[in-house]
This record gives sequence, C-alpha cells and structure tokens, in this order.
Amino acid sequence: MRRLLLFFIPMGISALLINLSHVIINGTLARSDNPEMVLAGYALAMSLLIVTEKPAVLFRQTCSALVRDRTSFRAVRRVSFYVFGASLAFGALIAYTPVGHWVFGGAFGAPPIVEEGAIHAYYALMFLSVFSGIRCLYQGVIIYKMRTRWLTIAMVFRLGGMFLLSQYFLRVGVDSALQGTIIFVFGMMIEAGVSWWEANRLVKQLPEKDEECEITEPKQVAKFYNPLLYSSFIVVWVLPILNALLGTTDRGTLAVASFAVAGSLMNLMLGFFTYFHQIALLFVKTNPDIVRKFTLMLGFIPFVLLSIMAFTPVGEWMFSHALGVKDELLTACIHALRGFLPFVLVFPWLDTLNGVVMAHGETKLMFGSQTANAALTLLTIVLLALLLPAWSGVLGSMAQSAGVFAEVLFLAWLFRRSRRSVKLTAEHQG
Repeated sequence: MRRLLLFFIPMGISALLINLSHVIINGTLARSDNPEMVLAGYALAMSLLIVTEKPAVLFRQTCSALVRDRTSFRAVRRVSFYVFGASLAFGALIAYTPVGHWVFGGAFGAPPIVEEGAIHAYYALMFLSVFSGIRCLYQGVIIYKMRTRWLTIAMVFRLGGMFLLSQYFLRVGVDSALQGTIIFVFGMMIEAGVSWWEANRLVKQLPEKDEECEITEPKQVAKFYNPLLYSSFIVVWVLPILNALLGTTDRGTLAVASFAVAGSLMNLMLGFFTYFHQIALLFVKTNPDIVRKFTLMLGFIPFVLLSIMAFTPVGEWMFSHALGVKDELLTACIHALRGFLPFVLVFPWLDTLNGVVMAHGETKLMFGSQTANAALTLLTIVLLALLLPAWSGVLGSMAQSAGVFAEVLFLAWLFRRSRRSVKLTAEHQG
C-alpha cells in the first residue's frame, strides 16, 4: 500500500498543478487592454483544442498498458507519428485556410473580432497536440516503470517556464489571444522535454524483446488504441451540447454560468483522484486485492470533499471569495454542485473499472459504455430542460451524474459478459 501511495500521489499532484497553468494564462490575458475579447478568443480556440488534443493524450494509457520492451515501444511510437501528423495538419487547416472561419464563425457563431482572435491563437495552438502527445507517450513509460515523481517534476518546470514567459509578455504588453497560446505551448514543450529526457533513459533499460509481450506491430497497437479514440470523440461533444440545451431554459445565461463554475470546482475536488485507472491497469492482474483496498481507501474522499463544499459554509466561501461569485449566481452554483455528488461518488469506481478493462485489452467495451453515457446524459438533459426549466445549472450536473451511472453499470455488464465468454471458450478448448 505504501508503494501504491508513493506511485499515485505524484500523479495526483501533477493533475492538480495543471489547473495552475490555466490560472497563469487567464491571469495574463486578463491584464490586456481589451480583456473580454482577448479571453473570449482564447477560450474559443481552447474549446476546439479539447477535441483535437484528446487523441494525443490517449497515448499515456496506451503506452503504459502495452510497452514492455523496446520493440513494443517502437510500435506504439510509430502509431503516434500518424496521430501527431494528423493533428498538425488539422491545426494548419484551422490557422491558415478558410476552415478556421467556417468553424469559429459558422459552427461556433462567434462575432468577427472573437473569430479572428481564435484563428490567430491557432498559429501556436496547432503545435500543442504534438507536444502534448510526446509528453503523454513518454509519461506512459515513466508510469509503467513507477517513476511518477517525474510527472510532478515536469509540471513544476512547465509552470516555472510559463510564469517567466507570462511576465515577459506583461512587460512588453498583452494584446492578443495568441500570446496566451504561446505561453501554453511553451509550457507543454518544457513538460514534453523533461518527460522525454527521463523516459528515454528508461526505454534504453528495457529488453529488446520480452517473451511475454505480444506487441510487435503498429496494427496490434491500433486494436487497443482505436476504440479509445472512437469513444473519446463521442464524449467530447457532450459538454457543448449540454451547454447549448441549458441555454434554452428559463434563465439560460444563469444556467450555463452556474453549471460551468460548479463544474470547475468539482473538477478541482476530483482532480487529484483521476488516476485510479493507472493503478488498476498496472496491478490488477498481479495483485487485485491491493487495487480493491486502494480504491476503497481513497475512492470516497472526493464525495466527502464535495459534500462539505455543497452543504456547509465552506462552499459559499469558496464561490464568493476564491471565485468571486455572488447573489443569485452563488445560489445556483451551490445547487449545481449538489447535482454533481452522484458523479463524484461513482467516478473513482468507473475509473478503476476502466483500468481493469484496459489491463485485459478489452478497450472496445469502453466505446459501448461511453456511448451509453453520452446517450443517457443527453436524454436526461432534454427531459429535465422540458420538465424543470427553472432549475438552472443543476440540470446539467444531474444529467452528467445520470450518464456516469449508466456508463459504470453498462461497462460492468459488458466486462462480466466478456470474461464469461473467454472462460467458456477456454473450457471448451481444454
């Protein structure tokens, strides 16, 4: 258990530190001469990045699950080259062709000045998915070799570099969203560089070929990676649709704002506990009991923390003093936060189950479970928006909670059925 805690805690700290990087950027852009327009352009560009960066981030799980020797690492790396190339090409289309105007001005409906800021932001942001992918690829090796303190070290260097560059921009003057994305990409380059430096040394220590490792070709990697990719494309569109439907309620602006602010606090409470899947991925086959004990020991902490925020004066203080929320928005945020309680109760168990599924190479099941999540989330928000249009942002948090319940139940059923089928096949062949 001590070894697991020493493995897990640095990953949790690095997840928390990620929030500081956004604070640095937003704080820098907020000091421009026209902060509303600059921040709006940056936020619009980042909303598209959420979609384009996800395929690169998946290499962290892919690498830690599949890489056991240098042969398997080269196979995963070859797949990553295709993904990074596609991300770079897509970013270039957004930044340098009319596609950017169609996306930001047409699909997102942004006014011309915000649209222009978002497109300019993509001059730098087009490179972020590549460096983020390199970071995650090598962090997968670091996690497999249980050197997770390097995730925290890399984040500290990243934040230091971002802070210094932000101070430079503040000295020369901040006037565009592009400066915010330059800070972001610069920090990601530093984190990717530190991760590469440590992981490259670890890769050299791996055997050329492990007899127990079956991964030798990119097509074998694709069988694991592709279902993760397809399911991620389903999930990333849920939040924009949720916000659009919340905007149709009685107080649309209040609903969207309270849901967003409550969600940011919920993510802060949950951020430290988003790596349960790595524990299960690496240890469930060798020591399932320790994985169960670890999840039982830490899995209820997010629920307790959020309950304190939702039902005691601590939450009101956090919203009003730390986030500057007041009056009816404060009340709506508290209600929305309470709607997230089922979500944080279930999430650690879902994340652990996802790790178990990945450890058995059954990632295709996650496509089905995340589809169930998306379907029930959207069905719930439609029904709630029609039946209870005055309930504001809590409708969104309740819908997300319903979706995560559907996901964990459906995934548990799919995995149990799959294991039963494998067992029957083995008995038949025996």
